[in-house]
Amino acid sequence: MKNLLQIKTSIVLLLCFSFLLSNNLSAQEKEYTIDDCVNTFNKEEAIPTNVGYQYWFADKDFLDGRTIKMSVVSPGKATHAPHKHPEDEFFYVLEGKAKFYLDGKEVIVQANTSLYCPSNIMHGISNAGETELKYLVIKKYEKK
Repeated sequence: MKNLLQIKTSIVLLLCFSFLLSNNLSAQEKEYTIDDCVNTFNKEEAIPTNVGYQYWFADKDFLDGRTIKMSVVSPGKATHAPHKHPEDEFFYVLEGKAKFYLDGKEVIVQANTSLYCPSNIMHGISNAGETELKYLVIKKYEKK
């Protein structure tokens, strides 16, 4: 069981860091310290939402709009209704059971599942379980 958790953690970290650092010239132009590059979850810094909370590991200002956020959603709830936007994004389910909506279809998934939301396609995620749903949102916001 411990080896499976280590593998899961390694996969998530590789996915996140490869997304954040790929083709990123602005990251190379800025000098980062070890303190800038390590962000350990701290519940006191989490931002409450109507259905749980969120925690930004990398917000829009950290690099060039690339972000990693953890969303935590109470049973039977959703952060918001299905929607669409110009940016594509990934969800990665860490814990719980999620209902994923994409372009008129739905699927229920468990932990260790990635979900891709293409640009300008209606999508949404909600908690389909009896425990908290925890998932990462990996997205790049375009600069305005």
